[in-house]
Amino acid sequence: MSALLDAQGLVKRYPKRGADEPLTAVDGVSFRVEAGEIVGLLGPNGAGKTTTIKMLCGLVRPDAGSVTIAGHDLGRQRAACLARITAVLEGNRNLYWRLTARENLLYFAGNRGRGGAATRREADALLERFGLAAKADALVNQLSRGMQQKLAIAVAMLAGTDIVLLDEPTLGLDVEAGYEVRALLREVAAAGRTVIVSTHDMPVVQDLCDRTVIVAEGRVVADERVESLLKLFETRAYAVTLADALSRDQEAELRASFPLLRPWSAGNGFDADLERGDDLYRLMSGLERVGAKVEALDRTTVDFEQVFRRLIKGEANGRDGGGARSVAVPTAAAPQLEEVRHAR
Repeated sequence: MSALLDAQGLVKRYPKRGADEPLTAVDGVSFRVEAGEIVGLLGPNGAGKTTTIKMLCGLVRPDAGSVTIAGHDLGRQRAACLARITAVLEGNRNLYWRLTARENLLYFAGNRGRGGAATRREADALLERFGLAAKADALVNQLSRGMQQKLAIAVAMLAGTDIVLLDEPTLGLDVEAGYEVRALLREVAAAGRTVIVSTHDMPVVQDLCDRTVIVAEGRVVADERVESLLKLFETRAYAVTLADALSRDQEAELRASFPLLRPWSAGNGFDADLERGDDLYRLMSGLERVGAKVEALDRTTVDFEQVFRRLIKGEANGRDGGGARSVAVPTAAAPQLEEVRHAR
């Protein structure tokens, strides 16, 4: 069965002022999304996430590669593709500020060929559901940033498309508004929509997404289920309690072999992410060598932000002199990841 959305070899370059060579924003990105999936598209600033989102919804034409939606090629069958997909690009970019909240819903529904009493009732129901009923007749430029973002998501829901793309849906929101938007995204997913969300908000990924595609410098460095990545890295995260704090010399000697060592502010121990299966034994030997006495050793729970940093760091360190890049998941972790996959 073919994927609902299939992006293959996407490339996008932009002219760079003062340089002969263009800037490559996206460099061969490929991934597939099945119907009903919730996929997070992650990466540091400048990784190519927003450009990828814009290529998926037809706002930017790729220099190479293809996007297929429900079996239709976006380059050749644009109308058929765009009927299946809608995008939320930072709330206030999706709305007309001189229209009211209700008018925005009805206007964009009309652009999709939807109208009549049933659509108006659905719009009012969405305003109620998203906590915007009291602001239904307020102009968008009078709404808070959080309300604008919620309204943009409501517009995407009313479009009735199979796929909803969201670019940084919690960016710039305060903590309370961020929680509200995350709750709404869970509702969007629960309604059976296929969701692709580009975000820096790690709780969004950990709470909402089934799978994550991580990009760095325009390329995919990981494409795995969130639970698989968490389980993989959990097996290599440890907390070590010491009798005494490490001296500077002791810490420097250990860091030479274990760069992912993080001393506690309290000073009597550290956290360590170990890259290979035998690193735990090497760490214990190293502690004995520098004269540090271990009082306790515990596995620690990781969150997705730690996983994200680890994968991006692995990508940055995975180059040789010719500019070659590491594989999606560090090679030493591949056997463990395969065990996690089979255990599902």
